Amino acid sequence: MNTSNSKISVEALPFRAERAEWVDQARRRDRAVLPDNHTQNEQKMNKTIQLYLLLISTLFLPQGAKAQCKIMNNSFKDGESIVYDLYFNYGIVNAKAGVGSLKTDMVNYKDNSAYNLRMLLNTTGLPGSIYTVNDTLVSYIDMDLRPLLFTKNAFEGKDYSREVQSFSYTAGDIKVRTSRIFNGKKKFEETIITNDCTYDYLSVLALIRNLDYSGMKPGDQQQIKFLSGREIVNMAVNYNGTSNIKANDGKTYNTIQISLTIYDKAFKNQKEAISASLTDDSNRIPIVINTHLKIGVIRAVLKNVTGLRN
Repeated sequence: MNTSNSKISVEALPFRAERAEWVDQARRRDRAVLPDNHTQNEQKMNKTIQLYLLLISTLFLPQGAKAQCKIMNNSFKDGESIVYDLYFNYGIVNAKAGVGSLKTDMVNYKDNSAYNLRMLLNTTGLPGSIYTVNDTLVSYIDMDLRPLLFTKNAFEGKDYSREVQSFSYTAGDIKVRTSRIFNGKKKFEETIITNDCTYDYLSVLALIRNLDYSGMKPGDQQQIKFLSGREIVNMAVNYNGTSNIKANDGKTYNTIQISLTIYDKAFKNQKEAISASLTDDSNRIPIVINTHLKIGVIRAVLKNVTGLRN
């Protein structure tokens, strides 16, 4: 048999092992005689593939490592003030329950400009006697809408709780210090390190006011991370279409319907935390906010708004 030929008849070989050896030799010879321009093209292709893989890996890095969670604010500004009428719904009870407010101010936070968001919820009358709600929520977020500090002082029912969540950002990592005191006793105080963009109760409201819902259909959702107590959980921002809502200022607004659903780590168990009706314009004013409590739901309906950005 002439072994100088690059093509070998496998059937002419007497044994399987010998066949494999001859085939391997033939393949090596075939590669050896490939023209130089083929090798150069192969090298260029390999480099192209490497660059493509690098681009893909960059695009799919966790948000914290990729962009440190920066989002442009186009919906609110310093001085915005919204006043709400509150309604309490629990079973057959559905009654006006008090007043609430959401205010935004520009402040200095550790020598940098930041937004200070402050939400007040106070129940009165019969609903207040059934289930007292006297909550003060404060969030500091930077100019890129990243949470810096969140505090919640809550009198709900017969219980008092205080939560504090502080956020700091380094290259690729986010460090969150979270603590809770419940009825005078410390429940936990922990530090969490993550590279996922994570939001608190008020900063998530600033976030959903600036998300792009164009092209979304009812049932579509965007996934984010939410800090619930000592745990970072999965949260879905659900787009539920649009509708016309009449507010307590006498005006009817075309609104985007949004709900926020918290999931466990396996995305199995879920519960709705907040739902909101946002004006379908550049201000994205929260016309209605429904907040789920341990008992019932507090519904905030816009009564008056001043200091709009657009």
